[in-house]
Amino acid sequence: MTGPTRELLPVASGRDAVRRSWSLLRSHVGWLAVTVVAFLVAGIAGLVPVLMIGRVVDAAASGGDRSDVVTAVVGIVVAGLVAAVATGLSTASLARAVAPALASLREAVLERALHLPTARVEAAGVGDVVSRVGDDVRQVTESLDEAVPATVSSAVTLVFTVGGLFTLDWRLGLAGLLAAPSYLLAVRWYVPRSAPLYRDERQAQGERADALVTGVQGASTVRAFGREDDAVGRIEQTSAAALAVTLRVFTLFTRFGFRMNMSELVGMAAVLIAGFWTVRSGAGTVGEATAAALFFHRLFNPIGALLFLFDTVQAAGAATARLVGVADLPAPRTDRIDPGTAPDLTLTGVRHAYEAGREVLAPLDLTVPAGQVVAVVGATGAGKTTLGSIAAAALRPSGGVVRLGGHDLHAIDEAEARRHVALVSQEVHVFAGTVRDNLLLADAEATDDDLRAALTTVLATAWVDALPSGLDTVVGDHGHPLTSPQAQQMALARVVLADPRVVVLDEATAEAGSSGARDLERAALRALAGRSAVVIAHRLTQARDADVVVVLHDGVVVETGRHDDLVAREGRYAALWRAWSAEGGRA
Repeated sequence: MTGPTRELLPVASGRDAVRRSWSLLRSHVGWLAVTVVAFLVAGIAGLVPVLMIGRVVDAAASGGDRSDVVTAVVGIVVAGLVAAVATGLSTASLARAVAPALASLREAVLERALHLPTARVEAAGVGDVVSRVGDDVRQVTESLDEAVPATVSSAVTLVFTVGGLFTLDWRLGLAGLLAAPSYLLAVRWYVPRSAPLYRDERQAQGERADALVTGVQGASTVRAFGREDDAVGRIEQTSAAALAVTLRVFTLFTRFGFRMNMSELVGMAAVLIAGFWTVRSGAGTVGEATAAALFFHRLFNPIGALLFLFDTVQAAGAATARLVGVADLPAPRTDRIDPGTAPDLTLTGVRHAYEAGREVLAPLDLTVPAGQVVAVVGATGAGKTTLGSIAAAALRPSGGVVRLGGHDLHAIDEAEARRHVALVSQEVHVFAGTVRDNLLLADAEATDDDLRAALTTVLATAWVDALPSGLDTVVGDHGHPLTSPQAQQMALARVVLADPRVVVLDEATAEAGSSGARDLERAALRALAGRSAVVIAHRLTQARDADVVVVLHDGVVVETGRHDDLVAREGRYAALWRAWSAEGGRA
């Protein structure tokens, strides 16, 4: 089953990723300097054991005494201790420089992600956002903890070892460099082929995460409609796609490894042949030839490390580009608006189509006077939720404008719009934390008295006091479970604390069931007191209590008026009311 095309969040170019990374590292340039010096010291110290072994070989060949061996051993031990200290210092100082920079990048990504417009997140898919703040951050963190120190150390060792070859004899150095073209050709072959694959791999993992998150979050709905096979099929499809890309990466990586091994063979053969001729011609000693062979053999580990770490570094580079792509998104506007003390909410010529040519909401005009409750009713698919989302500035309409006190809600930042218009749907979220934590999300400065007053308003004080630790009871994931009505009351209490001018309730009591539904409706009415409200009514008792009822049918407003007047007209609303009453809706 092929899903709709998604508009993924941007990925930064390599240049932008480097620019952003350097801007974060500049404030820790002192630790970077210590890191560089420590790596250089470790690299120089690593040359000493090889040179000492060459001296021992020459001493043995020329009949030297014991002091030559003792001196070489002492040099090797001291060099080893210096290299160990320098390596530890380099790793620690790199962490001091890079860890704060990564933390800043993570905070920037999270800040941008939390302020993305709802429509933008939905267009990209939840998995794209989750994979960036989860998998991509993990990939970069692992790279900084392991791959980057090893890569830098290997690169320094590589440079100094080649220098050591030239120190012994320029001919031995040139022989070692004969392997360079082979190495460069291997890298040149690998890099342009691997970079797109790593981008595809990160994207495929985002697609898989989206399928998993969507399947888990919508599990109840999927089961209700018997679409488990479709959901599992999408997870299998995206997992198979991610696996296929990973296998392509591994296959390419293995072929790269073969080319690197061939380069090692070429280089070692050249050094051994050059060593043989320098000794035979008298231009060099057996110890120097031995040291040269050991020097080149010593390159196997750093080059091998670069080989095996290149995969991680490439993946980390792709992950960094994805993170920077989010971090570099334009900052949300901070313009504040003042809609006045008693603003009307007006929808003028509002229409919407999720697909071109298929309007789900015809052009309509609607006014919600200050302090009044407007109930929107209609059969399933009439366009009620779409209208509510547009009124709450959570969905940008295909046409028309939504104004609060003369201000266009869709022309301002969504966070600013949310200060004045709150949306409560039937799928409210209880965050992992205490009851107090959940309520303080709406007003971080609220006192306990404020929290209890809000809970009293929505008739939730009794069950909160009955919790094991009251306001300090942990709820949400792995915490004390809350019923659907309790979760809705928590959401309504947040509305009271946030104190918006307008509230949109999108079937906010639909999941309550018959028992307790009227209590939840009373809680909703108390939370709406003194505010303008658009109520997407699932239970028609909410429409009966509203100031105005708007009846939608196939995206068109077909009736408007008060409950009693609409029932007396014997129109579509009256038919809905009779059906509701016959099913026991008055209960």
